[in-house]
Amino acid sequence: MNIQPILTNEQLYPYLLKARYGVEKESQRVTMEGDLVTTDYPEKLGNRSFHPYIQTDFAETQMELVTPVTDSVSELFRWLAAIHDTVYRSMDTNEMLWPLSMPPALPKTEENIVIAKLDNFEDVLYRRYLAKTYGRRKQMVSGIHFNFEFDDEMVQKMFEIQEEYDDYDQFKTEVYLKVARNYLHYRWLTTYFFGGSPLSGPHYFNGHERPTEPVRSIRNSEYGYKNHEDVKVSYRSVKDYVNDIQQMVEEGKLSEEKEFYAAVRLRGGHSVADLADKPVRYIELRNIDLDPYQPYGIGEEEVEFLHLFMLFLLWTDEQADPDDWVEQGEQMNNLVALESPLAQTACYDEAQRLIVEIRSFIKQTELPVSTEILDRMEEMLDDPKQTLAGRVYLDAQKRTQKEIGKQEGLSYYKKAWQAPYQLAGFTNMELSTQIFMFDAIQKGFDLEVLDEQDQFLKLNAQEHTEYVKNGNMTSKDTYIAPLIMENKTVTKKLLHRAGFRVPQGKEFTSKEAADVSYEEFRNKSIVVKPKSTNFGLGITVFVDGPNKNDYEQAINTAFKEDDSVLIEDFIAGTEYRFFVIGDQVKAILLRVPANVTGDGKQTVKELVAQKNNDPLRGENHRTPLEKIQLGESEELVLHQQGYTFDSVPNQDETIYLRDNSNVSTGGDSIDMTEVFSEDYKQLAVQAAQVLGATICGVDIIVPDIEAPASAADAYGIIEANFNPMMHMHCYPYKGKGRRLTMDILKLLYPDFIK
Repeated sequence: MNIQPILTNEQLYPYLLKARYGVEKESQRVTMEGDLVTTDYPEKLGNRSFHPYIQTDFAETQMELVTPVTDSVSELFRWLAAIHDTVYRSMDTNEMLWPLSMPPALPKTEENIVIAKLDNFEDVLYRRYLAKTYGRRKQMVSGIHFNFEFDDEMVQKMFEIQEEYDDYDQFKTEVYLKVARNYLHYRWLTTYFFGGSPLSGPHYFNGHERPTEPVRSIRNSEYGYKNHEDVKVSYRSVKDYVNDIQQMVEEGKLSEEKEFYAAVRLRGGHSVADLADKPVRYIELRNIDLDPYQPYGIGEEEVEFLHLFMLFLLWTDEQADPDDWVEQGEQMNNLVALESPLAQTACYDEAQRLIVEIRSFIKQTELPVSTEILDRMEEMLDDPKQTLAGRVYLDAQKRTQKEIGKQEGLSYYKKAWQAPYQLAGFTNMELSTQIFMFDAIQKGFDLEVLDEQDQFLKLNAQEHTEYVKNGNMTSKDTYIAPLIMENKTVTKKLLHRAGFRVPQGKEFTSKEAADVSYEEFRNKSIVVKPKSTNFGLGITVFVDGPNKNDYEQAINTAFKEDDSVLIEDFIAGTEYRFFVIGDQVKAILLRVPANVTGDGKQTVKELVAQKNNDPLRGENHRTPLEKIQLGESEELVLHQQGYTFDSVPNQDETIYLRDNSNVSTGGDSIDMTEVFSEDYKQLAVQAAQVLGATICGVDIIVPDIEAPASAADAYGIIEANFNPMMHMHCYPYKGKGRRLTMDILKLLYPDFIK
């Protein structure tokens, strides 16, 4: 099959750099001192028997992190980051992931390497078979399996251009077969540049035959984890590939098809036999060593090169019989893998030729890619110390291989714990959604981000699908319930008619009408607020009644947020947020309005800047607390107290910058869940039920929490929220955090989350 004329056809140019990617990354769990742990698989993680992202490989200590299939390199690394964050924060706090392919010091006695304690006994038996056949020590090496699929439109377009094949499935299979054979022939090139296992650890070989270390890649050499010599599988055709694997199983040379450990696997169905009826869909590269200097074991540049390399392997012609071509590659790879990491490779001239050809391929296909990595590869060819194996070996001479694993691993551990309320890879999403996604990944939900900007997620588990917006808007609430809560007038009417105490007031649809009504409110304690907005925006409180200028300014501020404005009676007392899920209040929060405490030296503006330096404070709901703003509302509140932004408060004097207590406007959050009696909690649940809400936040003013809810004027419900922020309950300023995100998951999947 002559591919070159096809790949240079302009019709293919839009598709060449499109592909689908997936990564399966193995890592050992170790202590902070770099020693193999003796603990069981983390209890916080969902059942590993069906977890889509986090599995166990051979040993109980060996985790396997699996990304979903992604359509871009950037998305691939977002998921790698998120899954790593989840794993780090689900393990014991004194455990981390070992960043090297070669394991840390293994137990002196092989039986002390604990086989994974899986629910399915057949899986345990399979691992026992592997231990007996290959030894437990060989199983402890880790690496990356890189799954690659050409863009389907590209393959379809190639099929339309060519004239040799009439059947699309056959053509597609031949495309992947060619790439697979060429990769097996040229994989020594990736071993030279990206091999990263030059040294073994204590007790890895334990008296068995071993190479003369250092080498480029123990894992990719004949001393690595590979099938016995009598396992022979041809890549000449899919029929040969399938028949050979099945024959190896029938002859007992393989216990089952997944024991076939070639550097490339052809993928297309649930089993190898499926390839007899289905086309090859993607290929799995299994020879990638972990890069200890990358937080996820592989870098974006390496993935981008592998994509380029796959295209080049499709482009370049095979120069021998398919089986001979693959066998030549096996020999060359073993040669390169066992070379000293500081020595110039015996394949230097061939490597130079390949880089020249890759440059020519880029030029002929007009690929819009940077050739910087090829420049670096040429430098690495001339200076082997710059290869990954060279760097690891030289680094190990300075601080030992154990110190590399310990120190690099610790740096990634610290990064994962630096902001434990965030989910790496998705930090541009709202914090409540990030926390919800963390919990979903941790417990093993199949998760998809449908619309990142709109915080729209898809969950699947137990063949059941749910859609979630903002982490707490779900199918459990009808369409009308959020509309009721969004409209404060409707909310107040329904609650009032149901017998709940709510503030009385009026609604205005124009500034002129509101201004004319000033005399009605000048001597009253009132709240001016938009009719249908959340997050405390546009709200002004007048405890002692407003003067005309302040009143008009408050009206203007409210109308900036909505077309309708409410002026309501101010109910004296303290405001609390009751978070209702189903028939229970899961959390209660006291929210203290944005404030600063004076030191007698700094201005209000300077004190705000100082308080905003707290790493828990940020913007747009990406942190547990919001930064205090210095806008019109804050200026008005200060003015009512006789202050400006440039005023200097006295020592220990507390100055409030907002009348409303929303955390979203810079307030502080204090958990009060255990303080309130059950009657107030039932009050909030009943109010939510009146509004038809399953999940909501009910804001209640309570003058005295010691008084029963049934007492006269004991409370006032000021509003209900259809999109209450969960993160402020999960990570309060003070008090116990409440994992409401997990409560939402339990509500949606009661049989899946225990």
